[in-house]
Amino acid sequence: MIYYIVALVIILLDQWTKWLVVRHMEIGESIPLLDSVLYLTSHRNKGAAFGILEGQMWLFYIITSIVVIGIVYYMEKEAKHDRVFATALALILGGAIGNFIDRIFRGEVVDFVNTYIFTYNFPIFNVADSALCVGVGILFLKMIRDERKAKKEKNA
Repeated sequence: MIYYIVALVIILLDQWTKWLVVRHMEIGESIPLLDSVLYLTSHRNKGAAFGILEGQMWLFYIITSIVVIGIVYYMEKEAKHDRVFATALALILGGAIGNFIDRIFRGEVVDFVNTYIFTYNFPIFNVADSALCVGVGILFLKMIRDERKAKKEKNA
């Protein structure tokens, strides 16, 4: 149950921050938070990460629905006794639903975190994107750890 609350917090934080950006900033407006590194930039994305598949909303609806159903299934069946797995899934669930809400009600995703890594202008993202990436990263690291553990047990 706690993991659904984590997902809900991600969704609420994501939607609240997007609401603030839409309400108080013009599209394209940029506010420096840490000069040459971090900006609050009002941006809209009609595609997926990095703008790929722009305008393919029907595809996003189908994929997101399948992903959400799959995550809920795994949270109920597989992750009940694995906090790391459940946390990763909760972050992915919150992020997926956060961006899904935008696609349904706005027809696009509101992005606003604009970072520069040295001179590279990283694609603009939002709270949902961050949760998705962190969740996938945790899942990836867990898979590596589990694989190493299984190998070690096999060789013992």
